[in-house]
Amino acid sequence: MDGVVLRTTAPALCLTFDACGGWSGSGYDEDLITALMDSDTPATLFLNSRWIDANPQTVRDLMAIPLFELANHGSTHRPLSVSGQSAYGITGTASVGEVYDEVAENQAVMTSLLGKPPRFFRSGTAHYDDVAVQIVLALGLVPVNFDINTDAGATFTSSQVRAATTDAREGSIGIGHFNRPGSGTARGIAEAIGELDARGMSFTTLGDALA
Repeated sequence: MDGVVLRTTAPALCLTFDACGGWSGSGYDEDLITALMDSDTPATLFLNSRWIDANPQTVRDLMAIPLFELANHGSTHRPLSVSGQSAYGITGTASVGEVYDEVAENQAVMTSLLGKPPRFFRSGTAHYDDVAVQIVLALGLVPVNFDINTDAGATFTSSQVRAATTDAREGSIGIGHFNRPGSGTARGIAEAIGELDARGMSFTTLGDALA
């Protein structure tokens, strides 16, 4: 969809991970974050308001790690639509006002925490309609999606995560999750990083890739 970033032109892979909160999970996959840190791998982390509320100290800890860039994943993790369109069984926002609230409320929360506004936004379920995209852009944010689904909502086994992630090319944006500890994501990503690094792949944040 026009206006939504699916890939970058950077000669590197952007690993991004969502923390959805609420019924989608408010846990913290510390093993994944540790794997990224141990391998010195930068990543962009998308935080939902519900996850922020459930993990205030963890958010402060992540803010202090230079490898990570924090981004806006919405207020209530809803697909972004002006018609209530559903995705994965979740009812979307149903008006311009609801789209605005979904984006702007968490933007205010994160701006207060970070001391500056996040630059990037990903909607709940990564669904947008064309009007919602224009609202996100009007709010000064870059709507982001992906071209590599690394963990299928943290449902993949570690071998599936590794296989999906190692399909990445330069410029790819991968989507994974760090709100579901015990999934295959941490081990699969760690293995994929090692394999991709051996191939000469570089890693970067969205902010650096889209500077």
